[in-house]
Amino acid sequence: MTSNSGQAPHGGEYRQFLPDLSIPRFTTMQKQDAHVYAEAFKKDGAPPWLHALYLHWLELLKEPFKGVTNDGHVRHGLFPLQDEGVPIGEIVDAANSLLDSLDEAQRARVSYHVDSPEWRTWSNPEFLLSDKGIRLDEVSEEVRGRALRVLQASLSPEGYQKAVGAMRINGFLGELVRAPAVVNEFSYNLAFFGAPATDRPWGFSFYGHHLCLNLFFYKTQVVISPWFTGAEPNLIDDGPHQGTRILEVEERLGLRLMQSLGAEQQAQAQIYKLMKDPAMPRGRWNHDDQRHLCGAYRDNRVVPYEGVVVADLGPEQQALVLGILEQYLLFLPQTARRMRLENAQSWFHETYFCWIGGFGDADPFYYRIQSPVILVEFDHHSGVFLTNAEPAKFHIHTLLRTPNGGDYGMALRPLLPGSVEQAFVWEG
Repeated sequence: MTSNSGQAPHGGEYRQFLPDLSIPRFTTMQKQDAHVYAEAFKKDGAPPWLHALYLHWLELLKEPFKGVTNDGHVRHGLFPLQDEGVPIGEIVDAANSLLDSLDEAQRARVSYHVDSPEWRTWSNPEFLLSDKGIRLDEVSEEVRGRALRVLQASLSPEGYQKAVGAMRINGFLGELVRAPAVVNEFSYNLAFFGAPATDRPWGFSFYGHHLCLNLFFYKTQVVISPWFTGAEPNLIDDGPHQGTRILEVEERLGLRLMQSLGAEQQAQAQIYKLMKDPAMPRGRWNHDDQRHLCGAYRDNRVVPYEGVVVADLGPEQQALVLGILEQYLLFLPQTARRMRLENAQSWFHETYFCWIGGFGDADPFYYRIQSPVILVEFDHHSGVFLTNAEPAKFHIHTLLRTPNGGDYGMALRPLLPGSVEQAFVWEG
């Protein structure tokens, strides 16, 4: 009988998987900055599997933007323009304060057209594959502080703390592998799309290893999608930020939900029993995304519905689904988050929950919640910097997509005054 107590506690067990820092991968990395590291990767193609994936990403970027769907057909009319109470004046002031602090070359580098396809070139590996905007570890402390103020003004207080936690954990990882020039607390790029304004569409992308946020604003409405948040390890167990931990609530609530299902529902939700299951079709698993389907460059992924329908679950289980979705919407300011949750709940009749892996307290796992208006994924990964060959609970990847063209605020753009019906023709 599986316990419903949640999960077994875990903390510093990742240390048994610390890598050998004397091998060429790390001795070379320790001598490079982010740019040299990225250029060497692009030139030499190592590791081969990641280089092949990068080349595939570039091919995907050539596709006109369509959006994630469950069947290949975009459903329109799902996302209205609405007042979400976003403090747009404060956000614009913070953005302009940052822009005013930049020199002419930096301002040119950080500024893109609101419809630029460069918005789609974020990625979560530590390789700086798309070097746009300003990089926070390469600017003055004053400029960096103003950049972080843009992020703080745009996110909820708890969402900002989650982002800061991801950044600090990234810095901790850089210390563990002694490569802080490549992986550190501020190894993140920021680029603006459109001029910050209270009455016109604009946004920004903030991205780097294990934290990628795309924000689109129109007046008092915000879309934070797609985003990616991860951690390896997901807990800082030493140093000035000791105790920092992220993604544990998403993990705990997901396991509680799966464990609370009846045997028949569990069998329906569990689409694969093993994390790398022989029954998986070719391409269902890859080294970088592992079980994730909607990561970087997967803007047009077709993801068929799988698992159990949330409307068929009991009230307590539906409450757990809402709790999970609230964690995934945590970056949104409070009013916007509440409105997005209410919208997601209205689609419970077409919301699916699926699971990969075991569901004992100590088991690593993957889950997805998917509807026409939201798609979230959670995945325990094997090691990238750490050496664990099998997925472990101390390496977590999470992401959110807004299906049917909702990513990057694309579904809203045809609704804006003076717009033309071209929002879905957005080529890389």
